[in-house]
Amino acid sequence: MKVIIFGATGTVGALAVRRMLADGHQVTAFARHPRNLEISDPALHRVAGDAADEKAVAAAIAGHDAVVVTLGAGTSRRSVVRSTGTMNVIRGMQAHGVSRLICQSTLGAHESWSNLNFFWKRIMFGLLLRPVFLDHELQENLVRASGLDWTIVRPSAFTDGPDTVDYREGFGGREQRLELKISRADVAGFLARQLTDHRYMRQAVAISN
Repeated sequence: MKVIIFGATGTVGALAVRRMLADGHQVTAFARHPRNLEISDPALHRVAGDAADEKAVAAAIAGHDAVVVTLGAGTSRRSVVRSTGTMNVIRGMQAHGVSRLICQSTLGAHESWSNLNFFWKRIMFGLLLRPVFLDHELQENLVRASGLDWTIVRPSAFTDGPDTVDYREGFGGREQRLELKISRADVAGFLARQLTDHRYMRQAVAISN
């Protein structure tokens, strides 16, 4: 499968690139500085661009079978790159007839809010990361309204642990017996799995330890 990843040099995006290459896919890494990816593989194609550039995004999407969005803003708490970039991705997919979209969001968005504990509700998403959280919710709204074959992936807080596949997935909004942590490697593996496993088609799926 030919897949393009937006946000390919991020902490999850880079791992997703590696995992999808290992799974035998042809991968295009779209990022501002794709050369930062320390990966050498003949199936990897790099495209330098800004997710906020609608024309560049659309041009990069042409010819692919699926699109994965792992956009992030680093330490910025005010960036709207997730919603803006995702909107550009959606428009590009619609223009080129690409239907499969896998979008990384966050646990806590919309109906998964009740999965969070007091710390995440009141301190992190309620105060410190409030703009980031709202941008994730807008991002999800755009994906849901896109008419594409989408899957929204909602991971809990990232850790640097290994790929374990020992996490919970697809739990409902009332589930609260969670560690609220998951390794970036497990998130990358779950994103890669969505390319061939369509059980969560047009669903938002939560994943967490």
